[in-house]
Amino acid sequence: MFGLPGGMEWVILAIIALLVFGGSRLANAGKNAGKAIREFKEETSSLKKTDTPPAVPPSRPVAEPEGIVHEGEIVPDEKDKGQRA
Repeated sequence: MFGLPGGMEWVILAIIALLVFGGSRLANAGKNAGKAIREFKEETSSLKKTDTPPAVPPSRPVAEPEGIVHEGEIVPDEKDKGQRA
């Protein structure tokens, strides 16, 4: 029942817009819209050209930080030096 306007509906809408806004305003609006679309396309294409993958620094071996205890590992406590069990 309610869908997108077809061919004749677009003509009626264009005539109503012409009567309400006038020809010069509609021409300026169309020119400004075209200019905005053109600028947008230029900016996106320039971003695509300059978009380079980030430089990956050379990988170095990852050393485990001190103090990490793995499961099942027995770590002597420094406070217990000199004491016997």
